[in-house]
Amino acid sequence: MKSKRLILGLYLNYFVLGISQIILAQNMDALRLHWHTTTAGVAFVISALGVGRLLVYLLSGFLSDRFGRRPFVLLGMGAFVVFYAGILLSPNIYFAFAFSVLSGVANSCLDTGTYPTLIDLFPQRDGAATVMLKAFMSLGELFIPLIIGLLTVAHLWYGWSMLFVVVVILINVALLWRADFPSRAAVQQLSASEQSAQRTPAKWYLDGVLFVLYGYLSMATFYLIAQWLTKYGATVAGMGNLAAHALLSYYSIGSIASVILTAIMVNRLVKPMQIQVGYTFMALVAIGAMWQFPTPTVLSVGGFAVGFFAAGGVMQLGLTTMAKFFPIGKGLVTGIFYTAGALASFTIPLLTGWLAQTNMHSIMLVDVLIAALGFVVSVGISIRYRILFAKSAPALDLVE
Repeated sequence: MKSKRLILGLYLNYFVLGISQIILAQNMDALRLHWHTTTAGVAFVISALGVGRLLVYLLSGFLSDRFGRRPFVLLGMGAFVVFYAGILLSPNIYFAFAFSVLSGVANSCLDTGTYPTLIDLFPQRDGAATVMLKAFMSLGELFIPLIIGLLTVAHLWYGWSMLFVVVVILINVALLWRADFPSRAAVQQLSASEQSAQRTPAKWYLDGVLFVLYGYLSMATFYLIAQWLTKYGATVAGMGNLAAHALLSYYSIGSIASVILTAIMVNRLVKPMQIQVGYTFMALVAIGAMWQFPTPTVLSVGGFAVGFFAAGGVMQLGLTTMAKFFPIGKGLVTGIFYTAGALASFTIPLLTGWLAQTNMHSIMLVDVLIAALGFVVSVGISIRYRILFAKSAPALDLVE
């Protein structure tokens, strides 16, 4: 029987990860005063998350295949503890930036240790298992603003929100310390079984390139919307401040609804590959409508639709499919796929920031083109999937 302790601990880490991705932005005013800087200075510190991810993903993926998943899950948790301590103790943004890089390192280590573990634990339900990580991240993103809001209203120290996360991590370290991770021998047996299910081996120069493109494009599609939807609504659609900010709420609600529904459907009712292609197409339709008809109603519905179809777990499904194509070395596969996503989160703000200075409407056109390319790539992956796979690999129990 699979270890419930392990599964609970892995998902709880992603509750922490969801909090960690937004906690600096949520405490921006308090941190600005603490570091004697400006809003741009705090944003500089937040950008270090992407730097840490870019620096470490490939290396942590390669090493997790070599030394196992447990060390990297625990290393990621330890890096988060040091990150929070460093943020609270840093006297200025330069020290804080260095510690913030550790948040990206922690993110990378958790991803390259957790995704392969869940994919190996649930070879017949890997899509649902990985999409649930997104669900726990969304719970964290919903939970921490409430805690920070209560601290603000009560005029309490902002650092309690970070110490709360540290306590959760330490409890989870105790939970995972003795948990049973899949053995190397069982993982190798499963990987060989999965590879034997392919008619012909996947090709890195073709299939690998398709997945790298999909990792970049799937991240870019929803990241652009998350960054610019409020400004687009106010500038192009002429929406008021409150209504424009509400667009991002619709986007978040769509994302959460998608995670729940997708986790129920995937593998049981619909194959991950079908969801990947269908969701990518529907995201393209929604973004195209928001570009052609930028009215408050279209943007409200479109924001929900993009959250549902682009930000609700389809990227996780892309990684799951890539791991089926390249079952040997899932840690490195995770590192490669999410490095492409990290590049998107770094380059998209640069491009769209330049466009926003001249024509805000053109930003949505860029996302239409990105989503269209994403759909074409997903169709290409679907065609290759049908060519490669004759049958599904059998399930194996990896943990007693």
